[in-house]
Amino acid sequence: MILDKDPGAKALIFDIDGTLADTMPIHYSAWKAMGLKHGFHYPEDLFYELAGIPTSHIVPIINERLGLSLDPEQVVVEKEGEFLRMIHETQPISPIIDVAKRWRGRVPMSLGTGGRRDIALLTLEAVGLAGFFDIMVAAEDVEHHKPAPDTFLECARLMNVEPRFCQVFEDGELGIEAAKRAGMIVTDVRPFLVQKSV
Repeated sequence: MILDKDPGAKALIFDIDGTLADTMPIHYSAWKAMGLKHGFHYPEDLFYELAGIPTSHIVPIINERLGLSLDPEQVVVEKEGEFLRMIHETQPISPIIDVAKRWRGRVPMSLGTGGRRDIALLTLEAVGLAGFFDIMVAAEDVEHHKPAPDTFLECARLMNVEPRFCQVFEDGELGIEAAKRAGMIVTDVRPFLVQKSV
């Protein structure tokens, strides 16, 4: 099984965390640090279930699911600070990056992430992709985040390509759902990732 552009795709959209950059173990480590600080355990399966949602939206969900009363603004600052402290440890995910390199300059490409733009840019720098993509739609660019299709639809608009001709590379369930809801060609990259524990 070879990962590549779908024959029907005229543009490519890439998620960042867990797709181009192996940040998920670092994000989970940052969440575990929050758990130690605030006295809770964040289950790994719940962490992956909520992959792709901005941190500010995750806190109310884990408050509800885990019976907590964490302050979202405080936890966002603390968790993202912890993540940034470890961001240099981020490893590139070569099979997906290879697709982007193969098609760069041949078809329009963009990034669609649930993360903040400033952190996304630092992540790209950590995996050697600084300045590689011209278009990025980040958390602050849309009102409705994954699994809503807005992030990917905005990517399509900025690339001036109809959604049905856009191929999305994603690792998260919510991102995959968002791409499907956008009417795009969806590639689940998880089969191409080396399994790892966090």
